Amino acid sequence: MAGASIIFDLRDLHALETALKDAVARAEDLSPLMDAIGGAMETTVHERFEAEEEADGTKWPQSIRAKEEGGQTLRDDGHLDNSITHIFDASSTEIGSNLIYAGPNFFGATIRAKNGGYLKFSLPGDLGFVQVESVTIPARNPLGIGGDDEETMEELAADYLFGGLAA
Repeated sequence: MAGASIIFDLRDLHALETALKDAVARAEDLSPLMDAIGGAMETTVHERFEAEEEADGTKWPQSIRAKEEGGQTLRDDGHLDNSITHIFDASSTEIGSNLIYAGPNFFGATIRAKNGGYLKFSLPGDLGFVQVESVTIPARNPLGIGGDDEETMEELAADYLFGGLAA
């Protein structure tokens, strides 16, 4: 380089070299980071149940029960919201519910009676008893990455890799 310059060799910057070596060592097992991200996402999903909205902020269609009896959609007894948990390993985290009705409620579904018969059930409030061939459940998905989730994950990763988050 012509003119004037100064060379910084990583070996001359002991503190930076140590920090980078520590970060590389921590990156070999990301389990604590994946656990922290899963925990943060659980909190976000619970907040979405409270707000009755998707990851992108779209409001859920209100359920008939919530309209007739008050309360919130998908939160009548709290089982679905309380079932949200995460599992993780050294490179990923998975968040969701193991309840059999979570999928139809989160992603939507059409339920039909077996053998061409009818579904029979009572509606909430004073709406009475109905008999129908099928019921369509709209999607009401609290899962996904939205809002400040990416920023939260980036902050957790930086904390983990550079020593702020306990390994």
